Amino acid sequence: MENKYDQFKGQPRLPKFVVPKRYNLRLKPDLVTCKFAGSVDISIDVVSDTKFIVLNAAELSVDPKAVHFKSSNKVFEALEVGLIEEDEIVVLEFGQSLPLGVGVLSMAFEGTLNDRMKGLYRSTYEHNGEKRNMAVTQFEPADARRCFPCWDEPACKATFKITLEVPSELVALSNMPVEEEKVTGNLKTVHYQESPIMSTYLVAFVVGLFDYVEDHTSDGIPVRVYCQVGKANQGNFALHVAVKTLPLFKEYFGAPYSLPKLDMIAIPDFAAGAMENYGLVTYRETALLYDDKHSAAANKQRVATVVAHELAHQWFGNLVTMEWWTHLWLNEGFATWVSYLATDSLFPEWKIWTQFLEEATEGLRLDGLAESHPIEVDINHAGEIDEIFDAISYRKGASVIRMLQSYLGPESFQRALASYIKRYACSNAKTEDLWSVLQEESGEPVNKLMNSWTKQQGYPVVSVKIEDQKLECEQTQFLLSGSHGDGQWIVPLTLCCGSYEARKSFLMQEKSEALDVKDLLGSSSSKGNPWIKVNVDQTGFYRVKYDDKLSARLRHAIESKCLSTNDKYGILDDSYALSMACHQSLSSLLALMASFREELDYTVLSNLISISYKVSRIAADAVPDLQNHIKLFFINLFQLSAERLGWDPKQGESHLDAMLRGELLNALAAFGHYETINEAIRRFHIFLNDRNTAVLPPDLRRAVYVAVMQRVNKSDRSGFEALLRVYRETDLSQEKTRILGALASCRDPEIILEVLNFLLCSEVRSQDCVFGLAVSFEGREIAWKWLQDKWDHIHKTYGSGFLLTRFISATVSPFASYEKAKEVEEFFASRTKPYIARTLKQSMERVHINANWVKSIQNEKNLSEAVTELTYRKY
Repeated sequence: MENKYDQFKGQPRLPKFVVPKRYNLRLKPDLVTCKFAGSVDISIDVVSDTKFIVLNAAELSVDPKAVHFKSSNKVFEALEVGLIEEDEIVVLEFGQSLPLGVGVLSMAFEGTLNDRMKGLYRSTYEHNGEKRNMAVTQFEPADARRCFPCWDEPACKATFKITLEVPSELVALSNMPVEEEKVTGNLKTVHYQESPIMSTYLVAFVVGLFDYVEDHTSDGIPVRVYCQVGKANQGNFALHVAVKTLPLFKEYFGAPYSLPKLDMIAIPDFAAGAMENYGLVTYRETALLYDDKHSAAANKQRVATVVAHELAHQWFGNLVTMEWWTHLWLNEGFATWVSYLATDSLFPEWKIWTQFLEEATEGLRLDGLAESHPIEVDINHAGEIDEIFDAISYRKGASVIRMLQSYLGPESFQRALASYIKRYACSNAKTEDLWSVLQEESGEPVNKLMNSWTKQQGYPVVSVKIEDQKLECEQTQFLLSGSHGDGQWIVPLTLCCGSYEARKSFLMQEKSEALDVKDLLGSSSSKGNPWIKVNVDQTGFYRVKYDDKLSARLRHAIESKCLSTNDKYGILDDSYALSMACHQSLSSLLALMASFREELDYTVLSNLISISYKVSRIAADAVPDLQNHIKLFFINLFQLSAERLGWDPKQGESHLDAMLRGELLNALAAFGHYETINEAIRRFHIFLNDRNTAVLPPDLRRAVYVAVMQRVNKSDRSGFEALLRVYRETDLSQEKTRILGALASCRDPEIILEVLNFLLCSEVRSQDCVFGLAVSFEGREIAWKWLQDKWDHIHKTYGSGFLLTRFISATVSPFASYEKAKEVEEFFASRTKPYIARTLKQSMERVHINANWVKSIQNEKNLSEAVTELTYRKY
């Protein structure tokens, strides 16, 4: 019996004998026993001669007696029903070949509402003090098969007619509006309208108790935000964003929103940030709810960009769907890019395109690893899909789209997108399909240009110098390990010389090219030795390395405030990466950082702060006796900006200043600035006695909580206990995750161990665990030991998926020694699984990169003099 199923085992895709056309799905979830029963009638088209029907099913029991196929009034019973668990397929064998053409396959099945936040799962909430269960779906990438047998591949689009049988007092939502509802006793049967054609991963339903707020778009589409009972007013901001964003996308994509309603719902237990199910978008609470009193400015911004991202998917992803997961980046990269477009249109004062650089940076960081992957990645098994929901698919994807848009120009780009949506609406597309439409519309060689960015991993560093009025450029693949890869790209180079008026752009196609810049040098306002900035506004996905002369001029240009925010950000970020890759000394990076002392911009300072954390950690490993000088250098660097902003929000100040204040104070506290920590603790005590005090607005809380934890140790636990009390008393997820992140910053390893154990207790929702994993430098060893001790428990709790991989990357990546890398490798040697393999390799590579960097810093000749000079320099 085994042998006849062998042909179906270990295949990345289902066989194409039959094509699903329509699902009629009935489900009855039991929220007390956490089981569900269901039946499905699938209209299928048998397109080639077969006795077998093979479709996906996982963790379901299918009743063999209730499987039959009906075609033109003839019923075929299944001879055998074989479930092949490791491939998540069910093979139905019939006694004879099935007639070609359309018929109906019927099946009955049962399953469990799991706790792993995928498939049809249970989430818990409290209502009037009692604990209740809700049923929720999360089917992307490949978990619809855990709820009902189906062709669980994006290209197998069909229509869905869904019916739910649920307790009559509960709210039951699905993709489409309710068609009719029948109540019998304490149960009700809810029939939903039939959906348009869509992929299985976008099917959704939610059953539980909810409140909602409602509004309509300018063309009359009803939009609702659902959340736990009592939190409805926290849905108003997201509702406002959604109602404004749908018409915006309708215009941008040249196509109306294709469903009769849009519901957005906050789910208490949710693994990702949000999921774009057609017409019923699910979110974790922190990404949808905004509370005027207790949410920070950063929370508001996150809600806006996440809502815009999910609504972009209603076109890009749901209406036009990727053909297979290799093209996932088309969905995610695109939705990420366009969410900035929408947010910028709604909140221009946030200068969100400057903050987009943080997305690009995350993409560049991951793609600087040899263990990265191309944007388009071959997927051979469903288990491999989860790991590509990463900074390459989202952030590099969004960045190369921005690079292309800036190369083609926004008008031509938008026209082409509208044609693409029109051409592939209700069907599936590959990356090449998008390129060929863009190529037709723009007349530019898009295919050739973009293949070099999506089909090979990595990106170039372009080294530049001036010789005889020529700019000499050379590209090599940039790797953080310091070695050179052999990739080559077609690079859209842009440059400015001495001012933003004098600019040039060209496509660099060779390994090295020289560009005549005589005209630019001549026209430049600062004759003689003008600065030259390559990759203007950082729209290109590459790094730039300047020779010493050009670097010095750029440093001077920063100090004399000649450069745009984006360009300052880019120079800083490239210099940091080059230093990590041992292509530049740490002293030259610190000298560059010192020139940002008077910086005012949020995005530049925010990156400066995150770089300072990394530098202070690597320096602590490399040159421990310089550690205090380096911390003092950073305190001096941030003090001016912190004093300018002060502790208390000013009337009418910008959203960006509100975000910056908290980040600056957080940095001063983390570097041990005495006055900052004292003031934070003073405010924290006032807050403990009065949670509504004005002295601790939400934007300051993370910084204050971090400051409190700096003074906690095993002999003085009072701050730790107080924060746990605040954690237990709040029901706002944003406040809970703020506290979890701060607890881990404690310097006492014994306390860190308590914090890590707390993460695994029932008071912390599984999805939130990851916020407490970023432990202090002093807590690294204990966290690694803890991960080993708890690995079996963690692995069992999370199964496969991207929460599990966060445990590995957060705990392993901060180390900086070859011995530690070996130790990690030995521990995981017997515990490796396909769904953690990529993350494990990337984390180990990061440890090696850190170790190389440590070695290079130890070999720097005059580091100690440079640090002392910079730290005590009088400005």
